[in-house]
Amino acid sequence: MSAPHLNAELQHYQSRPLLSNRADGNYNMSPMQKAIGQTYQSTGHLAKLLPSGTVLSFQLLAPSLAKQGHCGDMNRIMTGGLVVFCALSCFVLSFTDSFRDVEGKVRYGFATFKGLWVIDGGAPLEPLAAAEYRMRFLDFVHAIVSAMIFVAIALFDQNVVSCFNPVPSEDTKQLLTALPVVIGVIGSMLFVSFPTTRHSIGSTLSSSAVPVEINQL
Repeated sequence: MSAPHLNAELQHYQSRPLLSNRADGNYNMSPMQKAIGQTYQSTGHLAKLLPSGTVLSFQLLAPSLAKQGHCGDMNRIMTGGLVVFCALSCFVLSFTDSFRDVEGKVRYGFATFKGLWVIDGGAPLEPLAAAEYRMRFLDFVHAIVSAMIFVAIALFDQNVVSCFNPVPSEDTKQLLTALPVVIGVIGSMLFVSFPTTRHSIGSTLSSSAVPVEINQL
């Protein structure tokens, strides 16, 4: 397949929403289009591993802050700030956790090196129970990977890309096409290889979770 034809198909998929349903009309796609589509869809599924509120906020705010890709200096500052803030949010929320107390209420906390610091204003956990939620090396791995995956999502957003680089060169186009896919593949491998048991803020805690004793003050 010629380079112009491949670039045209890549641009066709980049222009489509990241999390859209691509099942419709799949039978009309060429093998190359199907391969590209599956790669983009896989990265879209990775977005589900990130805090839902962070991804939703980015998708809602990015088009208006980036002015549909027609940015002035202030728009670039605000768009860049949004990307940095959301990436930091993904990083920090990886250290949060939730549990169900004996009354069935979902409680939230932040992992520290000593244990879980309850941040919802309720009673703290018993010391032994809190120690089970202490910060571990795996949390840093997931935090870094989460931030990387969010950057990949931001690079798929044409409003953001056009805001910072309205007329990219061919080399830049190829980089912007390949880099998010590489990040997605690496992130997927790390998430599968090093799964976490945390239920961060923004994720769903199973109703069958074992209740945890709290410290009655």
